[in-house]
Amino acid sequence: MSSASLAGGTSLYGGGFTKLCKGLAVVLFCGHAAVLIFPATVTYLALIPSRTIPFAWNLITAGYLEQSTYGVVTSIIGLLFMGRLLEPIWGSREFVKFIFAVNFFTSLCVFVTAIALYYIKMEERYLYLPISGFHGILAGLLVGIKQIIPDQELPLLRIKAKWFPSIVLLLAMALSFFIPEPAAYIPILVFGTYMGWIYLRYIQTRPETKFRGDPSDDFSFASFFPEFLRPIINPVASVFARLLCGRSGASTNSHDYALTETSLPGSDSAEAARRRERGARALEERLAAERLTAARSAEDDPQRDAAANV
Repeated sequence: MSSASLAGGTSLYGGGFTKLCKGLAVVLFCGHAAVLIFPATVTYLALIPSRTIPFAWNLITAGYLEQSTYGVVTSIIGLLFMGRLLEPIWGSREFVKFIFAVNFFTSLCVFVTAIALYYIKMEERYLYLPISGFHGILAGLLVGIKQIIPDQELPLLRIKAKWFPSIVLLLAMALSFFIPEPAAYIPILVFGTYMGWIYLRYIQTRPETKFRGDPSDDFSFASFFPEFLRPIINPVASVFARLLCGRSGASTNSHDYALTETSLPGSDSAEAARRRERGARALEERLAAERLTAARSAEDDPQRDAAANV
């Protein structure tokens, strides 16, 4: 069974929210409430490059602090819907590891970028701009959606899931011309997407194969770009892949192909197929549970009506 056969609104949005995602949603809500009640919270928890040293904890807390009501609503909705698809497939522990890793390394990259922009442009606003938000993690979760169900289509728009991350980045960059401080949003989205891909491509542990990462061609860096750009992107991406491989290859055995761009013949496509099948199976199980619940409700209604008539 292919994930394409499950295209439609109910396949992506069926099922209940997980306890972990509900807990994270409460954290986001409480963080925003703290900003509204105690505005000084932003000073200590948001990523402000000039204060990151010694306030290094803001590399972690910034990702869970939403400064706007629109931002917290969007983040909670995105977390709940994407989390209930990805968490059952990855497992709660791996889901938490993914969120923590993407959040931390995204914040670290944003911090380094802000310092670099300050030295390049000599504008102090890059040092004192409070940067925070869960949207970097959401961008990383979209990469997970791309990996698990690449051929699933978005209802109404008929856009395949594999294009979600790229479209979000393009829209964000287009909107950056109309928002006052794009530096507070764009770097988080860009690095969130990239760190999500790095984690899933090279780091994530796969218990079913005891390998790490996803070396399939369908999940290469070039897969985020249209077909006609891939001949240009591939050579550049291969350079970074070799850098990553060189650092970790010495510590892995010959079977740990996740940290290399080469693998056994056919293993890339086979693993990608297994991942898609696993995602499709999880969606189908959720749909089956919904149909069973609906059937039981339909059976209970006549019984309740008969009891009322008696």
